[in-house]
Amino acid sequence: MVLCPVIGKLQHKHVVLASASPRRQEILSNAGLRFEVVPSRFKEKLHKASFATPYAYAVETAKQKALEVAGRMHQKDLRAPDVVIGADTIVAVGATILEKPVDKQDAYRMLSRLNGKEHSVFTGVAIVHCCSKDGRLDTEVSEFYEETTVKFSELSEELLWEYINSGEPMDKAGGYGIQALGGMLVENVHGDFLNVVGFPLNHFCKELARLYYPPRPEDLQRVKHDSIPAVDTFENLSDTEGGGSDPDPSAEGGRGGEEADGDRSQAPGALDAALNGADSRPPFPTGLLELMDGFKASKVLFTACKLKLFDVLKDQGPLKAVDVARKLDACAGGTEQLLDVCAALGLLEKTHRGYSNTEVATLHLVSDGEHSLLGLAEYNDAHVWGVFTRLGLAVREGAGHTRGALGVMEEEEHLSQSTEMTLQFMRAMHSLSKLTAHHVATAFDLSRFTSACDLGGCTGILAHELAQEYPHLQVTVFDLPEVIELSGGFQRGGRQTERIRFVPGDFFKDSLPEADLYILSRILQDWPDDRLHKLLSRISSSCKPGGGLLVAEAAAEEEEGASRSPRLRTLSAGQPRSPDEHRRLLQRHGFRDVRVARAGDLLRVVLGTRAAP
Repeated sequence: MVLCPVIGKLQHKHVVLASASPRRQEILSNAGLRFEVVPSRFKEKLHKASFATPYAYAVETAKQKALEVAGRMHQKDLRAPDVVIGADTIVAVGATILEKPVDKQDAYRMLSRLNGKEHSVFTGVAIVHCCSKDGRLDTEVSEFYEETTVKFSELSEELLWEYINSGEPMDKAGGYGIQALGGMLVENVHGDFLNVVGFPLNHFCKELARLYYPPRPEDLQRVKHDSIPAVDTFENLSDTEGGGSDPDPSAEGGRGGEEADGDRSQAPGALDAALNGADSRPPFPTGLLELMDGFKASKVLFTACKLKLFDVLKDQGPLKAVDVARKLDACAGGTEQLLDVCAALGLLEKTHRGYSNTEVATLHLVSDGEHSLLGLAEYNDAHVWGVFTRLGLAVREGAGHTRGALGVMEEEEHLSQSTEMTLQFMRAMHSLSKLTAHHVATAFDLSRFTSACDLGGCTGILAHELAQEYPHLQVTVFDLPEVIELSGGFQRGGRQTERIRFVPGDFFKDSLPEADLYILSRILQDWPDDRLHKLLSRISSSCKPGGGLLVAEAAAEEEEGASRSPRLRTLSAGQPRSPDEHRRLLQRHGFRDVRVARAGDLLRVVLGTRAAP
């Protein structure tokens, strides 16, 4: 039985799985896919340091596995399979990829690193469509990755060694298998469970839907783009008799009167041409229309956050619109419209019982959530929104009119801003730092340092992550007096707090606290070159030979995996630097052995070592 319509498109094709993994075979078989297993002989010796992110490594490995099998089968039989599926699953802690352990001690090292903490499981998948023409192999590759976050419980030494001695960790990436005994180590999983087992079936089906079922024009506004199409989406796109992947010749966009040839090796590119070739009209500009409407969605989100809508529904939902309006002291009609738009944006769920928060709203948009981004939303609404309304003036007269959008403000502004404005800025940075601090703290092994100073460390989120990750590290947060005075309201306590101290000061004027490692997280991009070089010169003078400087800044959009957000932020802050520019910048101020790594989707982290004068 085929459980998903898109998998049915592969039923009459020669599909090969380039993996010997029994777990991947079971997942795909249970979904109704019929395939041949041909394990890849590709040697997994890609240089990990050459990849910007762990998932890029997994995707490339999956692609090479599939291409190796396709080439080998074509060379052997002079006929390639129709589709080859390659996959590679890895475990990553920050930017570090954990391989299969080489022995029990290595397994213990890996599991100890995961113990009590979150880590990511990435699966890269490559779908290779093959076609043989005149004895030559042509391939078309589609690739994607899935990330699942897994958290281990706090485990005793006895339990860890009991698991290691079972022998199960020895052939598993990261040293554990969640589908067997390793499941007892896991406290929670956020994301696709099957991805951790070895194959992201849901994302695979979405990718097949994208390849084989481009949306009809009349469906562009109706179908959610990130979902697997429902069965009725395919009613007019059934397989031709003979089982090929071509559409029914009488279907819209087909070549009426022509007989389908049933060529099993047709790749998605050819399929798209067959579907769309008869229509000379330009494609419907869905993305452009969504871009034009994007500011409306942002304002809806900001308004809902300002009204504390998600707090109300967290404590008392589901609620009818009239009840929500009463609690917000707002107009019933306007409240219902706001609720409906929030539901359309995926922030709320609407049922016959009323409105309630979605998981993402509860996680990120309620006031007291551990991972709340409410402060960032409120700051964008109160400050950044106004800055961007002056974009035209800035383009005509200079970027100085937009300074301040992300805390970028002149010295005089720092001195004159109100306490409430300072708190808004701190809440925004606190929210954003919670997303990025763990990635920054684990981008490199910093265990050789015994003391660190986070310059402009604001509420100390990064300091807490460093103290948690490195038990022997003493961390100083150095920021403006008004920031340090208000930072106490953001502290969460815990044993590592005693290794963190907050020191008031101005890093342009006052003596910097002594430390083995200085940290600038999201700081350099905020300042013009003259101030930037002044700051780096002061750090270089304070840093002893052998000490380090860790810089975390927005990644350039051109880098693999980078979002467009850093590019948008250049309108209010500085231009993101390339890895080579960061190296030259640190080297200019006396730092050598400069290394670069990605830290999640937003940041790049650079680590340099202070050379002897």
